Amino acid sequence: MQLLLITLLLKMGVATAVASALGRAREFKKLLFREHRSARDTMLLVLFICIPFALGVYIRCAAHWPPADLGFEASILIGVIGGRMAGVLGAAILAFPALFYGEYMTFPVDVLAGMLAGTLRHFCRNEEEVWTFSPFIDMSVYRWVKRNLRRPRIDWQTAFFLIIIALQLGRIEVTYAWPKRLFVAYSPAPVAMLAVLATVIATISIPIKIWNNARIEMKLEEQEKLLLEARLDALQSQMNPHFLFNTLNSISSLVRFDPDRARELIIKLSKILRRLLGKHDEFVQLREEIEFIDDYLDIEVVRFGRDKLRVCKHLDPETLDIVIPAILLQPLVENCIKHGLAPKVDGGSITISSRVQEGKLVIQVEDDGVGMSAPPAVAAQTRSSGLGIGMVNVAERLHVLFGDDGKMTVQSRDGQGTLVVLELPVLQQEPLGESAVSGVYAVRSSIRS
Repeated sequence: MQLLLITLLLKMGVATAVASALGRAREFKKLLFREHRSARDTMLLVLFICIPFALGVYIRCAAHWPPADLGFEASILIGVIGGRMAGVLGAAILAFPALFYGEYMTFPVDVLAGMLAGTLRHFCRNEEEVWTFSPFIDMSVYRWVKRNLRRPRIDWQTAFFLIIIALQLGRIEVTYAWPKRLFVAYSPAPVAMLAVLATVIATISIPIKIWNNARIEMKLEEQEKLLLEARLDALQSQMNPHFLFNTLNSISSLVRFDPDRARELIIKLSKILRRLLGKHDEFVQLREEIEFIDDYLDIEVVRFGRDKLRVCKHLDPETLDIVIPAILLQPLVENCIKHGLAPKVDGGSITISSRVQEGKLVIQVEDDGVGMSAPPAVAAQTRSSGLGIGMVNVAERLHVLFGDDGKMTVQSRDGQGTLVVLELPVLQQEPLGESAVSGVYAVRSSIRS
C-alpha cells in the first residue's frame, strides 16, 4: 500500500514537471492555443506532447520505474485538446514503447481512450469548457445543478470525469483478463482503488490547469495591448485640437452667463483626460463605464446643443454591478456622434440600454442618425471589415477576452440609424474562474494583491 501511494504521488509530480516544461516552450504554446489548427499544426502538437510522455513509458518498461508511465493519461489529454484524430495518433505513439516489451493490450486501450476523449471534445459548447475541467467533481455537480435546474442538459465536465473513471476501471479489468499484457499500478483494496482513480483524474487535470495558466497570461498580454490601443485611440480622438478647441470655446461662452455650468464642464473634461491618461484596471463595473460616458456626452451636448443631441438611458439596475472591459462603450458612442448624428442637420438621439438575457449581459448603443447603406459584417474582427478603428478594437477585445461568448453585432439602415449590440458573460466584482475572463480577472487581482 505504501509503495502504491508513493508511486501515485510521484506520477502527479512527473505530470506537473512535464506539463511545466512544455508550458515554457513558446512554439508549444502557439500550437496549443491556436484556434484553428491545420493538419501540420495538429501533428506538431501531438509530437510535442507525446515525446516526453512516450519517453516516460520507455523508462518504466526499461528501468522498471512505474511513476514515469503516463501514457494512458496523456492519450486522454491529447484527445480532449486536439480531437479524435490527434487522440488516436497520440495514443498510438505512446503505446509504441510498451509493444516492444510484450504489453500488446496497451495499444487498443490507449487508442480507445484517446478516441473517446477526442469524441467528447466535440460536445463542448466552446473551448472554455475544456480548460475549466477540474478534479473537484463536487463543484462541477453544484454548478451543473445551479445552471440546469430549469433546463436540464448533459454537463460536459461531469461526463468527462465519469468517462475517465470508466476507462481506468476498464483498464484494470483488462489487466485481470490478460496479465502482463497491460501495465496498471493499482491494488484491489478499496482505499487504494480510490487513490488510483483520484490520481488518474489529477494527472489529467494538472497539465490542463498549468497550460490554462499560460493561456490566461497570453490572453492578458493581448488584452493589455488592445486596451492600450483603445486608450490611445480614445485619447487621440478626444484630445485632438478640434475637440479641445470646440470644448474650450463652449466653456468660454458659458463663463459669463452660466459660470456654474462652465465650471462643471471643466471638471468633466478633467475627468475624461485623467481617465484616459491614468493607469486603470482592465475591468470596471458597468456603472463606472456609464459615468465616464456621461462626462463625455455632457460635453458633446453642450457642443452640439440640447436640441441636436439627446441622450436616453435604459439601464437595468441589476446590470450596474457587472464587470466589463474598461473603455468599451466610449468608441461606440463616439461613432454614433461622429458618423451618425453629426452629418444630420437636425441631430438626433443616442440610446444606451443594458439587460441580462439568457445568462448574458446585453448592452445596446443605438442612434437615429444617417445610418449606413452597407453595414459591416456581424461580429467583425478585422480592420478591413468597414468598421472604424475604435469599433474594431471593441470587437477584437471581446473576442480575445470571451471567445465565442463575447459578440458584437452591427445593424444599420441608410437614413434610419445604427444599432450596436454587445453580448458578454455576466462577470461580478469578485469572479471565480468558470470562464476565461474570470481567470484573467482573477489572475490580475492576485498579481496586484
